[in-house]
Amino acid sequence: MCDTPSTWYTITSKKAYHIPSWWNGTKYKDGSGGTMSVSVTKAGTISGEFSASGEWSAGALAKAKTTISIKIGASVSVTIGHNYSHDISRNKYGHLQYGSWGYKLTWKRYRSAGGSSCGGVEIAHGSATLPTSETGWKYWETSS
Repeated sequence: MCDTPSTWYTITSKKAYHIPSWWNGTKYKDGSGGTMSVSVTKAGTISGEFSASGEWSAGALAKAKTTISIKIGASVSVTIGHNYSHDISRNKYGHLQYGSWGYKLTWKRYRSAGGSSCGGVEIAHGSATLPTSETGWKYWETSS
């Protein structure tokens, strides 16, 4: 007999991801060229997204969080008091978005195959966007 649990989760991919806040006053565009300087003081919550296919349980998010990092939460409350300045390239437009530096991941849930086999049968899969308590500005440029 196998010592595997009856069900378990695996994280199949994990990528660092900036989860934007969509509160009024946390997204800016300026240019062309010059310097962007922003300062925001605001409070709110950035929530994670979790999607699934197949059998899953409410504990799936907790298990995924444990597997990835102890810093991950289903949501993070922030009070923004963050100043930021960035030079914009000539003839470009600068964009700033405040948010949480989190993770985008995919997961699978398995159950024991039974019998003498120690393998598992996939019973669910999905994705999650999970914020951490690390917040800050994301900067990028466009032509218009």
